[in-house]
Amino acid sequence: MMELTLISGMANLPLAEAIAAQLGLPLGRRVLQRFPDGELHIEIEESVRGHDVYLLQSTSPPADAHLFELLLLADACRRAGAARLTAVIPYFGYARQDRRASGREPVAARLVADLLKTAGLHRVVAVDLHTSAVEGFFPMPIEHVSAIPLLADAIRSDLPANAVIVAPDLGAVKLAERYASLLQMPLAFVQKSRLSGEEVRVDRVVGDVQGRVPVMVDDMISTGGTIVAAFQALQEAGAASAPLIVVASHGLFVGLVLARMRWLPLQRIVVTDSVSSSLTPEFPLQRQSLRTLVADVIRRLHQHESLGDLLVHR
Repeated sequence: MMELTLISGMANLPLAEAIAAQLGLPLGRRVLQRFPDGELHIEIEESVRGHDVYLLQSTSPPADAHLFELLLLADACRRAGAARLTAVIPYFGYARQDRRASGREPVAARLVADLLKTAGLHRVVAVDLHTSAVEGFFPMPIEHVSAIPLLADAIRSDLPANAVIVAPDLGAVKLAERYASLLQMPLAFVQKSRLSGEEVRVDRVVGDVQGRVPVMVDDMISTGGTIVAAFQALQEAGAASAPLIVVASHGLFVGLVLARMRWLPLQRIVVTDSVSSSLTPEFPLQRQSLRTLVADVIRRLHQHESLGDLLVHR
């Protein structure tokens, strides 16, 4: 069997170190530095010839820099003779750009997938993509695994009997259905229209939320605009004013998120550690680590075992 090697970029070193510890392996040695003009230079400092190499890197903000770092790591390993290259991308940026909304835009998700192939990657592992349709853009195998069971278990004991799982937009309905099924709770969703990258308009609430405690679930929290607009709509529809639980696979927390969400009656925001964030402690934030899930995926892939129970089917 090929030797297993883990190499991490700079996007989320704490998670990479936790995954390596879970597998009982050291992270591979590499140098990442910038020349005075800002140009990135990467060098692998140990032999990977004939190895089964896993590159651990979220394409989180700044997405461009972290993506290019991953591409250079892959190219360096390919040229150093790695037998198999897998990119483990806990948060896959650009997945929201999966179509041309106005006609004069790139399909960025497809371009990123093609770049990963060009860099020499044989396989990609991603956690809770923004949409499963993105899987079809990849010219190589992609293992789309989910943190939803992990997150559902994290909130299970705190849910009142009159809770309702709420998808804050139509894109999150399938995801919310999985939470509702796992937690045996009713489901509602909010119809919205996006006005810009930060502003949304709510059209209506679908489902019975009268007097119920909403538990809002989504694949990511970015600027908080969707969460705030959905909460306001739920209050107008008669939802209970009890403290709100918000659950998301990826916590980006960028832009105006602090100012927007500060006034919400939050009990908890539960996210994974797919994105390294310095969110201020004024938020009741709880992070559930992906280390066990990702380490299990890597171990199974290395040993050619099935991932059937971990994959997203939606």
